[in-house]
Parts: sequence; C-alpha cells; structure tokens
Amino acid sequence: MRNLTRQTIILKRKEYPMKVNRGVQRRARIEILPLIDIVFLLLVFFIYAMLSMAIHRGIPVNLPSSSSSSIEKELVLSVTIKESGEILVDDDRITLKGFARLLKRRTKGHKIPGILLFADRKVSYQLLVKVLDQIRMADIHRISLQTTMENQP
Repeated sequence: MRNLTRQTIILKRKEYPMKVNRGVQRRARIEILPLIDIVFLLLVFFIYAMLSMAIHRGIPVNLPSSSSSSIEKELVLSVTIKESGEILVDDDRITLKGFARLLKRRTKGHKIPGILLFADRKVSYQLLVKVLDQIRMADIHRISLQTTMENQP
C-alpha cells in the first residue's frame, strides 16, 4: 500500500512554473533636478564667458602695456594707427586730411561720441598727437587709448 500511495502522490503532483513576485512595474523616469543643475551651470558659464569678452574692433597692432588697463565698451568708433603710420577708422584707410570730417560724419547721430584709439607702440609721438588733434577738431572728447596688461613681477 505504501507503494500505491507514493504513486498517487507523484501522479497528483503537477509541474507549475515558479512564480516570483516582482512587485509593481514602474515606468522609466528621467529625473529633472540633475538636468536643471546642468542647464544652470551651462548658463552661468556662458554668461561669464560673454561678460569677460572685450570689444576690439581695431586692426591687430602691438599695443603698449599699462598696469591699470581696461577697455571701455560704450565708445562708437575704433581708430587704429599701424607701425607703418597707416591710419584706419574701423576697417577703412584714411589720411589725416579728411580724418576730422569722416569722424564728424560717423558720429553724427550719437549724443556723446567716443573713440577707441589703438596705436602701435612703435608709432611716433608726433603722429599720435596729430591724430588726437584731428579727433578734437571733430568735437570728440571721449578718447580711450587702448593698452595691454603689463606683466608685473
């Protein structure tokens, strides 16, 4: 009888797949707070980069150095004096004769016009004074002489 019971038990037992409780399945979520942090850091970086950029509309020249140099960004025209003595207003070559008239024309609509003056360090002092005289003749009194920062020991 013992064998019979054992057979009936084996026959009654069925194979069922193992059932594992996985819990409730959630949808994948993208966390927004870390994204906001990254966007904020990028925004700060680009704002700082834009504020630290200087406006330089002149022709590249070898500027003299100064320990207290800074660029004034609200001025209207850029005047460049190259080492060769060539004078440029923004990107246009000009002679000293028509310089004052050109400056008056270009600063006509501005209340308080100004000049960014870029002069190569090897330009003669006499030429620099002549250019400054022409700027004053054009009735422009806001002149910013541009320099580079001096390396201090």
